[in-house]
Amino acid sequence: MRLTFNRVNIMKCLTGMTIFLALMAFTGPRLVKTKIAEGLTVSLPRSFRPMDELDLTQRYPSVRQPIAAFTNEEREVDFSVNLSATQWPDRNVELASKFFRAGIYNLFDGVEMIDEGIHQVNGRSFIYFEFESRVKGDMRDLSLREPVLKYTYIQYLIEPSRTLVFSFHCPRRLREDWQPVAHAIMKSIKLK
Repeated sequence: MRLTFNRVNIMKCLTGMTIFLALMAFTGPRLVKTKIAEGLTVSLPRSFRPMDELDLTQRYPSVRQPIAAFTNEEREVDFSVNLSATQWPDRNVELASKFFRAGIYNLFDGVEMIDEGIHQVNGRSFIYFEFESRVKGDMRDLSLREPVLKYTYIQYLIEPSRTLVFSFHCPRRLREDWQPVAHAIMKSIKLK
């Protein structure tokens, strides 16, 4: 077989290489399997690190700290696993979904729901919500006047004795870069 390099073949080759390089550029960070707790793993970006006490205090100012919380090097993108105070002994995921949805809308000044529902992840039913949120700024404080705009992907796993909450957050301006990563993280959750 003899290759001939004419304009058409060169253009096809360049187009193929361009598509290949574009796909490689959008693969996102490499995920590594991370043990969260006994019997619970999730794949997180290699650059994520566990939050320190300062991060936990600033992001989770409550009595109930997360089971685990991770952030990226810039401390802008977070993933956490928490235990919900709300338990659903009858495992009624449809009713729980409505309850959690209402809670989301009550937490923020504005919510734009991207996707929501109930889906299977590694053989378990998760309630999920993917949305952008807005919290108004404080007009009395010059440093806090701008609204806080975030992208969030949250999943709830209802078990007989507990409800686990898996949350991914980043600034809305970073959504395009991190949305595929959030989806991959949430699909990687494994419980024994």
